Amino acid sequence: MTATKPKPATDLPRPSSADGAPDAGRYVANGRTCDAPVHFETERIETIVFERAADVSIAIAGEIATLIRERQASGESCVLGLATGSTPTQVYGELVRMHREQGLSFANVATFNLDEYWPMKPEALQSYRRFMDEHLFDHIDIDPANTHVPDGTIAFEEIRSYCSAYEQAIADAGGIDLQLLGLGRTGHIGFNEPGSGADSRTRLIHLDRVTLKDAASDFFGEENVPTRAMTMGVGSILDARRVVLMAFGEGKAKVAASAIEGDITDTVAASFLQRHPDATVYLDEGAAAALSRLATPWAVGPVNWSELLVKKAVIWLADRVSKAILKLEAEDYNENGLQELLAERGSVYDLNLEVFRSVQRSITGWPGGKPAGRKRSGDIDRPTNEIFPKRILVFSPHPDDDVISMGGTLIRLVDQGHEVHVAYQTSGNIAVFDSEALRFADFVAHFNATFGFGAAEAEALERRVADVLRKKSPGEVDIPEVQQIKGLIRRIEATDAGRSCGVQDDRLHFLDLPFYETGRVTKKPLGEVDVSIITELLRTVKPHQVYAAGDLSDPHGTHRTCLAAVFKGMEAVAEDTWAEDCVLWLYRGAWQEWAIEQFDMAVPVSPGELKRKITAIFKHQSQKDKALFPGPDEREFWQRAEQRNRGTARHLDELGFAEYEAVEAFVKWDGRPLD
Repeated sequence: MTATKPKPATDLPRPSSADGAPDAGRYVANGRTCDAPVHFETERIETIVFERAADVSIAIAGEIATLIRERQASGESCVLGLATGSTPTQVYGELVRMHREQGLSFANVATFNLDEYWPMKPEALQSYRRFMDEHLFDHIDIDPANTHVPDGTIAFEEIRSYCSAYEQAIADAGGIDLQLLGLGRTGHIGFNEPGSGADSRTRLIHLDRVTLKDAASDFFGEENVPTRAMTMGVGSILDARRVVLMAFGEGKAKVAASAIEGDITDTVAASFLQRHPDATVYLDEGAAAALSRLATPWAVGPVNWSELLVKKAVIWLADRVSKAILKLEAEDYNENGLQELLAERGSVYDLNLEVFRSVQRSITGWPGGKPAGRKRSGDIDRPTNEIFPKRILVFSPHPDDDVISMGGTLIRLVDQGHEVHVAYQTSGNIAVFDSEALRFADFVAHFNATFGFGAAEAEALERRVADVLRKKSPGEVDIPEVQQIKGLIRRIEATDAGRSCGVQDDRLHFLDLPFYETGRVTKKPLGEVDVSIITELLRTVKPHQVYAAGDLSDPHGTHRTCLAAVFKGMEAVAEDTWAEDCVLWLYRGAWQEWAIEQFDMAVPVSPGELKRKITAIFKHQSQKDKALFPGPDEREFWQRAEQRNRGTARHLDELGFAEYEAVEAFVKWDGRPLD
């Protein structure tokens, strides 16, 4: 079926700031930001891309608020279809803010949620009813009787009739005015897994293995995730008068592109939105990365050839024709849609050389800068740095992100004589298996009994921990003593890993930021205390270089929050005299690497350094063999790191650069806030 033509860009919603004024310059088109959304013929669903995830949430919350107020003004009710998960939480937070600060009333609103795990008690930590209460319903003036979430306690033999009644309740309410959706990695909307047809209705469904893996973190292990769920069907969703789908992060990029630009297929349920007369997809830059407008913007319309976009195009071309950059010819450009770039630059040789040298300048074996007077025979002529050695501060969201993501660079910075500090922002305690905590408690009890150090107290603690853990349900919050034991396990592992990299013990800082210490996968919002801890450490160390995790595809959101804390800390110290010489470098985590055209610094890692890096990762024994929260990648963390770093080196080699064992990459912070 032919996709419905989207509305003109001038009719599309604009993001708003807190005071309701338009906040321009946030949209992303073909290789540039712009003041209004742009439609591309390759996109079969109306799609709006923002630079930042926060702008997506503000825009959607603004549309919902406008709809509610319009219905209130005409004396009508407003029926919303709602989603759960990490993606819409900021939408709900913005709606709560508007209720509190702007008087937005939900008295005329009825809601119907998409889905719920089955079986599932409403008070369970993973319950979608509890999620909605905690994130929205408990904070607004909605009538609880008007909030509907599928009941996960319904007996199996009653599910069919219950689902029919759920559909009827929606119809009796007048149908859904606006349906909010997230996007699963299988392309599911609601829990409509691959194979769900366009006419499917509310029903019990068996969850796909990918979905089970994605939910594993919420349930403290895949084995604890319910294998079935009740969900509104694709047909139920398409019945809504307006549908809004939102997705964040590079991890959703491929499936978002399939849904928006691919054919309609029941293997990607979200693709059925192409048939809806009023559907819009909202993405941040990460989730839009595979769309033609960002992946190959020169193929969908005129572009402004910035330095970054030129590098992206030339590297893409080299990969496409399997040539080194300096071997590209005019025919390669002309036959692959880059005629305009070549015509603008004029000379193939100059263009190739410009991109080659730009990437080459980013490759350095001196991440802290080369000291004056240290030039050796055969050295590449690179500028020296007057500040040497430097004070270096590496922020690690979890206790192992430093060695997983930049262990080779960390080792090199220490070996080259810099004063290296590592700050572990969170305790990482929830990522420790109960059995590991029990083993350590048992060890302490036996150790003290053997040497007579407070044996009775230790044995009492061991008995209490053992009793609690044996009775504990999956996902239940640990008692404080267990949280402390798990945090201590990770602290000892991080200390051992830091030592193996050569970092002195007194330069390891365990911050235990309060936002993380909930004992649950869901964390508290970043607070002033968190930022003040970061700021105080920055002012204590006065670093010349700061390294922080810029990987925003972390499935649990901890990386994003930790990065926001670092940004706010850097902004707080910006006027300090020492900060004038400070540079913030962003590394990526266990999920992916920066694209080569993005590199501001690429550090080659020698075979020996790679072995030392892997050894440091091994020190985190509680995460070895099987991590509690591995994410969607089944490989161990050391395997991901090794293969990613070697893959980057191999890619550089294929483009015509020197052959390295492995490479770690970094991007320099441009001063922009995260949200």
